[in-house]
Amino acid sequence: MKKLIILTLLITLTACNKKTKEEKKEAPNVVFIFADDMSYSTINALGNTGIETPNLNRLVNNGTTFTNTYNMGGWNGAICTASRSMIISGRSLWDINQFRTNWLKNKKLDKTWGKLMEANGYDTYMTGKWHIDAKASKVFQNVVHIRPGMPGDSWEHEEMIAKFKAIKDTKINPASVMPIGYNRPLNEQDTSWFPTDTKFGGFWEGGKHWSEVLKDDAFTFIEKAEKSENPFFMYLSFNAPHDPRQAPQEFLNKYPLDKISLPKSWLPEYPFKNGMGCGPDLRDEALAPFPRTEYATKKHIQEYYALITHLDVQIGKIIKRLEASGKMDNTYIIFTADHGLAIGKHGLIGKQSQFDHSIRAPFIISGPDIPKNKKVTHDIYLQDAMATTLEIANIKKPNYVFFNSVLDLAKGKQTKSHYEAIYNGYVDLQRMIRKNGYKLIVYPKIEKTLLFDLNNDPEEIQNIASLAKNKTKVKTLFKDLMLLQKDMKDTLNLNKIYDKL
Repeated sequence: MKKLIILTLLITLTACNKKTKEEKKEAPNVVFIFADDMSYSTINALGNTGIETPNLNRLVNNGTTFTNTYNMGGWNGAICTASRSMIISGRSLWDINQFRTNWLKNKKLDKTWGKLMEANGYDTYMTGKWHIDAKASKVFQNVVHIRPGMPGDSWEHEEMIAKFKAIKDTKINPASVMPIGYNRPLNEQDTSWFPTDTKFGGFWEGGKHWSEVLKDDAFTFIEKAEKSENPFFMYLSFNAPHDPRQAPQEFLNKYPLDKISLPKSWLPEYPFKNGMGCGPDLRDEALAPFPRTEYATKKHIQEYYALITHLDVQIGKIIKRLEASGKMDNTYIIFTADHGLAIGKHGLIGKQSQFDHSIRAPFIISGPDIPKNKKVTHDIYLQDAMATTLEIANIKKPNYVFFNSVLDLAKGKQTKSHYEAIYNGYVDLQRMIRKNGYKLIVYPKIEKTLLFDLNNDPEEIQNIASLAKNKTKVKTLFKDLMLLQKDMKDTLNLNKIYDKL
């Protein structure tokens, strides 16, 4: 009798163990592909016929695209740092700061995206741009080629800040003392810098373009994942298309200047650039001459598009390798970027503004049960990617995660945004609320308030805040913004400006 009981127990344990392994194998894989400085308007299949993105087009056609995806802001000029810190922690813009201090001490890392996935049986992989206070190796199990905020030491943001501080109170134009690659091109005869010249380092540092190195890393990860019984989570973080925008000549050749059009909102200079913190002493804005010229703007667009198309090729190769692995039928791909970029719109070059070109990013998800070629217009945050991944992996979202999964929106189970309004804050210089088809922007230092009707003016060209018929709309949105500030733990006081409306 005892032998029979023992035999029964052994059979039961073996069956349970086998079931556990089968369940582990069936858990879906997730590949997160992160671009840098890539605006929502830079994908061919989403309306930009002037750019070649065949592989991103394929993702659009095979998945669901969220056409109104936003970053929540930044606490300094390096908007990517805040964006990336929010996405791996799940915390909102101002709530994240207390955890950044812990990360520097290697604490609270168990609550990060990678560690949550690992704790639930996932093999985790990371390569590329990091630019977060936590150490990548403390968040992901397999880490290679950790890249800084910008390619190449001479391009580092901190060095630019030091230069600007040294001349801040002088009459010297900051752009005039920038290293090669900034304040260019001055004219058609300006040959001081070429994106294909490897002597300038940047993406060429190390001998192979960084986007291609990342593609190779992804191949290595996939090969390793093929040999494991565990599901995998890959965080593939490109530096492209961040400046210095360097791509091989064949990609530049795709975009002759006479085929490039200026943006509808193009300006030689944005009138409120200094009051909003986007003057010549901001590194991103110093990339092109002041005032902007048509030629310089087109050159920057040309180099931006070339680098995006080169990035697209690497993404295509990664997808092809995933298909060859035999795991694609059980793999979700999420593609997004840390924020957008102006590249000449409104007379701006960088991402430190509240216009859609700077705060709005692409967001595409594809996978086994994701609707194909679907567009969702409900507002989301790009940081929703973390909560979405947790739901895919059947992991309960922790209470501290502010953001939400978008699977219900993709599958039509949710018919409105998870957010009543979209918020954005940039240091103490800018605040924004987007709600019910309108956007209100506030520049606190100069007490300037702007209002845009997004349905009738998607390029945000006509400021209608001063029209008498919009006075109530401005006050209502402003009050909503201040209420949203409390939810976001934003302590910037806007009462003085509101009282003058």
